Amino acid sequence: MQVDALSIPEVKLITPKRIGDARGYFCETYNARAFKQAGICCNFVQDNQSYSASKGTLRGLHYQAPLFAQAKLVRVLSGAIVDVAVDARKASPTYGKWVKAELSAENGVQIFVPAGFLHGFVTLQLNTHVAYKVDNYYDQASDGSVKWDDPELAIDWGVDGGDMMVSNKDSKALSWKAFRSPF
Repeated sequence: MQVDALSIPEVKLITPKRIGDARGYFCETYNARAFKQAGICCNFVQDNQSYSASKGTLRGLHYQAPLFAQAKLVRVLSGAIVDVAVDARKASPTYGKWVKAELSAENGVQIFVPAGFLHGFVTLQLNTHVAYKVDNYYDQASDGSVKWDDPELAIDWGVDGGDMMVSNKDSKALSWKAFRSPF
């Protein structure tokens, strides 16, 4: 397993080693011991999965406030996404900065997003399945979101914004300026 820090070093890309032959491949997508050795110490308690039929489906920027803040380990089962993490930790030198990575079923890359970050993704292909582990349970009262297209964040999603399919919840999200970080 290869672990690489992004420009915000707490966000990491994890590339599992694939062992392949004529039948396909096998890979270990999560191993608590290997993750701990890489400095990722989470007790994942829940697995989630989303399906997006259309290219340009955007989900985010989401967070859960403490006491239900979540770290996430995200991977793509089919299709491809651009995954984005925004640092929402008030005391962080990278507060308000973002990183992104392309995750696909083909490249097998995963992203680890610690608690204290906003998280979102946009699909690059039809019929995209995304799976992610979280280290805390969902709590509706702690759920929040920030506008994916906020000009202060100026996130480059790599997709034409006019082609985005966005939920009502995400279209009504707070601006970055109105957001009061609980982290």
